[in-house]
Amino acid sequence: MQRRSLLLVFFLCFFTNSFASYILIPMDAKTQKNHLKAYGITYWLLEQNQKVKWLLNYRGGAFLVSDSKRIQNECLIRGVSYELISDSRTAEILEDIGSPSKNMDAVLLEKAPKIAVYSPSGKQPWDDAVTLVLTYAEIPYDVIYDTEVLNDALLVYDWLHLHHEDFTGQYGKFYRAYRNAAWYIEQQKNAQALANDLGFKKVSEAKLAVAQKIKAYVLGGGFMFAMCSATDSFDIALAAQQLDICEPMFDGDGTTPNYQLQLDFNSTFAFKEFVIERDPNVYEFSSIDQTALRQIPKESDYFSLMEYSAKWDPVPTMLNQNHTALVKGFMGQTTAYNRSQIKSDILVLGENKLNNEARYIHGIKGKGFFTFYGGHDPEDYTHRVGDPKTELELHPTSPGYRLILNNVLFPAAKKKKQKT
Repeated sequence: MQRRSLLLVFFLCFFTNSFASYILIPMDAKTQKNHLKAYGITYWLLEQNQKVKWLLNYRGGAFLVSDSKRIQNECLIRGVSYELISDSRTAEILEDIGSPSKNMDAVLLEKAPKIAVYSPSGKQPWDDAVTLVLTYAEIPYDVIYDTEVLNDALLVYDWLHLHHEDFTGQYGKFYRAYRNAAWYIEQQKNAQALANDLGFKKVSEAKLAVAQKIKAYVLGGGFMFAMCSATDSFDIALAAQQLDICEPMFDGDGTTPNYQLQLDFNSTFAFKEFVIERDPNVYEFSSIDQTALRQIPKESDYFSLMEYSAKWDPVPTMLNQNHTALVKGFMGQTTAYNRSQIKSDILVLGENKLNNEARYIHGIKGKGFFTFYGGHDPEDYTHRVGDPKTELELHPTSPGYRLILNNVLFPAAKKKKQKT
């Protein structure tokens, strides 16, 4: 009897594997053990010229690919959960997804996007959430900075991430707390030397030129993803491109008189009608950011992801794929955006309604796209200068980090026109 049972088990396993034609990588909370590395597997498949279907809103945004022993082994090596399914079961799933009554869709991922991270030399991967999760997910990227951007290196990249940069030339507004710190003094010295080498008198002028190059990259069809201070400082630099908004301790001379009244909000990507913080001792750039106004205890600090139609609005649906609609909040120099100062054509992907703040926004500029994500590190609530790195091995299913990786895969998708 026992022998018959063993033979039956063997037969069933053999039968199932023999007729399994697809691998499903589930992304729901119950089944997937390592969401972050699942994105790395998907990217690796695209590098192998293997097309992948991203099943929007199906089991947390699952991935579907033709079966092979090599892919199974790679999933096992990286600790990614997967399921073997037959042709008939695959057809059932795709038919269900295609039903007009279901808010789901299947998007084809065709080519691995070439990734660049805009970051100064000497920064370790754990200084920035994006480089940290790219490294953990085993997704390759190149590091570029001002010299490369100004020399048109962006032309070869599909996706650009902006490290937590200050594009206004005010050295991150760290003046009050760190102006006598050795690292701050060295940062100023290096930034000024680089600006001079690039042919600029001031750091603010060099950063503006970089911001304008990045803007042109997006207008031409590139995808830009920015977090924390690289979001609002980018728009502030563009709005103030004809003005001097830096106080003497930053650039050695005075500011343009009444510069607030001369800001050009037509030049910005996402924000409008903001007021610049003039005081160099205040750790804030403008009224865009809500950090100083937040009255939310850490224990109840969450933001909700907006639901969009997968068939009619595939872009925001892709960017919001997750195994939960509620994501833990986290702080940064720029944490959250004032809803009243976001342009009307910008999509809010994640918000905290109680605080009337947006945490995660997306827009189209020219032929390209951009996403701004508030906060510094999704698994380090109050990340500060000098804090230890986040160990993503302890957070392999992080919803906050999944949002970053959604943006990484987005350029690989065969584009469908957004209908609303």
